Amino acid sequence: MEYISPEKNPYYKESAECVLSAGFVLVELQVVPQNGNIHVTAVISPSDPKKDTGVADCSKVHHLLGPKILELLQNNGSDVTEDNLYMEVCSPGLDRNIKNAWEFSVFAGRKIRVWDKNVSDWVAGTLLSSDENQLVLESEDGTKKSVSYVDIAKAKFFNL
Repeated sequence: MEYISPEKNPYYKESAECVLSAGFVLVELQVVPQNGNIHVTAVISPSDPKKDTGVADCSKVHHLLGPKILELLQNNGSDVTEDNLYMEVCSPGLDRNIKNAWEFSVFAGRKIRVWDKNVSDWVAGTLLSSDENQLVLESEDGTKKSVSYVDIAKAKFFNL
């Protein structure tokens, strides 16, 4: 699994600040031009790992983020308007495959499982911490295990 900073996305930083003002973290942002329209997908997660994201939360972020994305696109030379900007705001969902090792920093405190290539099996626990190279999980019995991102084939949320 690779660690890619979301800051490489030209609209991420400003959008993340907007989402954070509503009490959420921007997990993923995709801005895709398509047939003269702009399709935006934003995945948000609560700042508190013990909370869930509901429809009202997504709607709240949609109303804050829509104008911000429109402004960013127009300031970048796009002729996009409200009429051709389509946006979806959603939660990561219970079955989310973690796509980028950076996401571990967002999901600290959550229960996850990773497919560790060294043991050819799932390793599950509560995500205690992560950095640019590895994560630390705590199993139900209190055992802590560090797993390097190069050893992770797949990662998902998990209910212990």
